[in-house]
Amino acid sequence: MRITMIGSGYVGLVSGACLADFGHEVVCVDKDENKIASLRNGQIPIFEPGLDSLVAGNVKAGRLSFTTDLAKGIEDAEVIFIAVGTPARRGDGHADLSFVYEAARSVAPLLKNFTVVVTKSTVPVGTGDEIEKIIKKANPTADVAVVSNPEFLREGAAIDDFRRPDRIVIGLSDERAQAVMTEVYRPLYLNQSPLLFTGRRTAELIKYAGNAFLAMKITFINEIADLCEQTGANVQQVAQGIGLDKRIGSKFLHAGPGYGGSCFPKDTVALAKTAQDYGSPMRLVETTVAVNTARKRSIARKIVTACGGDVSDKKIAILGLTFKPNTDDMRESPSLTIIQALQDAGAEISAYDPEGMSQAKSMLENVTFATDPYDAAKDAEALVIVTEWNAFRAMDFNRLKQVMKTPLLVDLRNIYRKDEAKSHGFAYVGVGRPTEDYLSPVRLSVKANAS
Repeated sequence: MRITMIGSGYVGLVSGACLADFGHEVVCVDKDENKIASLRNGQIPIFEPGLDSLVAGNVKAGRLSFTTDLAKGIEDAEVIFIAVGTPARRGDGHADLSFVYEAARSVAPLLKNFTVVVTKSTVPVGTGDEIEKIIKKANPTADVAVVSNPEFLREGAAIDDFRRPDRIVIGLSDERAQAVMTEVYRPLYLNQSPLLFTGRRTAELIKYAGNAFLAMKITFINEIADLCEQTGANVQQVAQGIGLDKRIGSKFLHAGPGYGGSCFPKDTVALAKTAQDYGSPMRLVETTVAVNTARKRSIARKIVTACGGDVSDKKIAILGLTFKPNTDDMRESPSLTIIQALQDAGAEISAYDPEGMSQAKSMLENVTFATDPYDAAKDAEALVIVTEWNAFRAMDFNRLKQVMKTPLLVDLRNIYRKDEAKSHGFAYVGVGRPTEDYLSPVRLSVKANAS
């Protein structure tokens, strides 16, 4: 099939490259001339494992191309995907749909034969209806079916998620589009990946509901972690104990500094705002947003407490800046808030991340960016693991101890064992695991009476 992808950002580029790999002829269209020039030269603007070779292979095979010419890009296209950004709108938190609607208005006059226009961007309920109105108004003779096909790609594992999806959700109101979309995903359908056909509004809501549920799950285990620290319980064992229940499952039950990234923060807020507009407020989602926002600064206070209650003029080393490993995405990363809060408390920050420092340099001020973990740790009063990159999972503790001013490890991802750190002479603070220094007064009193 001939497919056009409007937008060559994270979703558009990954989806376009994967569809080309299925054998379709895919053209990625973007207004950013520098980005298109870079892609034509084999330079990938984002970090995603395996994406560079996937793009290169399909460009070489002639199945994938890039252009800034919209008319040329959609010529003879059977399916046009809209995969542009929908950032949180400044001021009220609603999804900014201006790029989506602009794409629809631009496409409309160029439509000739029957065409399926697919919204791949994450959009609120009812967006597909508005896209259809825009196209019909701009081109009353257009023979078009507007479809919702939300993406479920995890940064760092996006290619595998596209190739082996849990489900493919396709929302439509024109039955003609069902055969077309089945053909688009034919290779996955043959491999028995479930195609879930729904109404268009239902598909739009599935995306938001899924992300909000996962965000709530993360926030829940983070609050359980706080309780574990006060009661002497172990959050990892709690997570394992509840995760073995098939109704709950083990994924997204890893305590840490809070969720970030391009999806969960903006999608939870957008869903809450949409629900308010429809007179059906979602209090759980609203609370999830508030708790996650507060957690990032509370984590910074945890670091200050671990350093004796004062970090003024102390050097703190931060390992991991991106919101998760295997990406260079810094959007809404917990590290941004944590570093700012530590700086507010007077700390000097050195930081290292395997992929995110280029973006971080434009988002952080007065931070010394290191060449590796040991360079970051030099003369530091504490070493803080914020993102669980594999490069941080087997560090040389003896070497760290030699270069650090104070051997203190604050492990916000629980990737090390306390006894392992202590055996190398390190004080260790994890998240949601028993630590005498973090027992509540009630717990300490119980222990004293028992003894």
